[in-house]
Amino acid sequence: MHASLTPREIVSELDKYIIGQRDAKRMVAIAMRNRWRRQQIEPVLRDEIAPKNIIMIGPTGVGKTEIARRLARLAGSPFFKVEATKFTEVGYVGRDVESMVRDLMEIGVNLVRQEELERVRVKAEKAAEERLLDLLLPESQRPAHGPIPMPAAIEAPAEPAGEQGLTTRDKLRKLWREGKLDDRMVPVEVSMPSPQVEIMSMPGMEEMGSQFKDLFSKAFPQRKKTKTMRVREAYEVILQEESDRLVDMDKVSETARERVEQTGIIFIDEIDKICGRQGGGQGPDVSREGVQRDLLPVVEGCVVNTKYGMVKTDHILFIAAGAFHFSKPSDLVPELQGRFPLRVELRALTAEDFHRILTEPQNALTVQYKALLATENVTLEFTDEALREVAQFAQRINADTENIGARRLYTIMEKILSDLSFAASDQGGQTVVVDPAYVREKLADVAEDRDLSRYIL
Repeated sequence: MHASLTPREIVSELDKYIIGQRDAKRMVAIAMRNRWRRQQIEPVLRDEIAPKNIIMIGPTGVGKTEIARRLARLAGSPFFKVEATKFTEVGYVGRDVESMVRDLMEIGVNLVRQEELERVRVKAEKAAEERLLDLLLPESQRPAHGPIPMPAAIEAPAEPAGEQGLTTRDKLRKLWREGKLDDRMVPVEVSMPSPQVEIMSMPGMEEMGSQFKDLFSKAFPQRKKTKTMRVREAYEVILQEESDRLVDMDKVSETARERVEQTGIIFIDEIDKICGRQGGGQGPDVSREGVQRDLLPVVEGCVVNTKYGMVKTDHILFIAAGAFHFSKPSDLVPELQGRFPLRVELRALTAEDFHRILTEPQNALTVQYKALLATENVTLEFTDEALREVAQFAQRINADTENIGARRLYTIMEKILSDLSFAASDQGGQTVVVDPAYVREKLADVAEDRDLSRYIL
């Protein structure tokens, strides 16, 4: 975890992946640092300090979701993204609002479980190797505590000069570590998956459905089956079993619950879609306001029942986002507005921003395409002028049609490189330079026909 990063360091890390939006980055950096500050305070006051939830306002594709996702990754925090439109007032068709906390808890458990698996990996690898050697040894030389004798065990290999002092087990270990036994076949006992039982649950009762599933899975004990597989595959199966055996799931659940409660982040997208118009009060506005009132206790702080125990939401950080084209944050019900005290506006992207997006981030589209085509032994190069041409074209299309932000670059780059991607497997060893003329040629038809660009770009 990098929870002790300073706000300046957090912004610097976010700059590696997201261009611009300085105000939004500063705001989330302060929110993350405040979590670390809160942990340093004595418990009596610590419980009184609530997180300052944030609303990000801005058009689609400018980095709202990416800022929240990268922030969670930096902090090693459980992170869950949900669209507000997934929820409707309980009683209508839709999901229960509390389900987002249950989903966050599942993510937290998986996160902590992966950390635990990594921690016990060395011990699990050692145990898996010993079990594998038990399978490979001739039956007469297996230890008494080993697995049930299996047919077709590997006979001891011939002894090369200088290895006369080694036991058969040591010789097999050496051959295994050198990869010389990977393709041998061995019988392994594997667990068969339990029968899946689908439970139909009504809106708002998803938790009861998952509890029934757990109950049925415990009622049917796991069955075992012997399968013959390659040594390398067998090792992976045994390693997974040994790792699971070494991980204490009760401890994982407890740690995950604490992490979710103290550092969890829930990102509620499209919150503007559940804003009712001022003066509304009938039709769909009733349902939208119902969703807001359902959200209120969860954001305000309540206890949600999950299959891992009760989870308090008092200190989960909620980040909401929306374009707010046809509504404004003040259209939210006053109580919900009060639970999102921090607001930040993300600006629309300029041609200069698009150029930086194509060149600066570690995961820039240009880097991705170069790596993809390198697998076909094709060297792809972009001139700076070509990328500026793409950036200006993206801004122009966004201005003339719908503004979808940086996502427009995906469409344009795919259009420019689609012919090359199709033929790349036949052009191994070639170098392709994308210059302004190449860009203009590939975009000529949509550049000239405005109606066509609306459908294609």
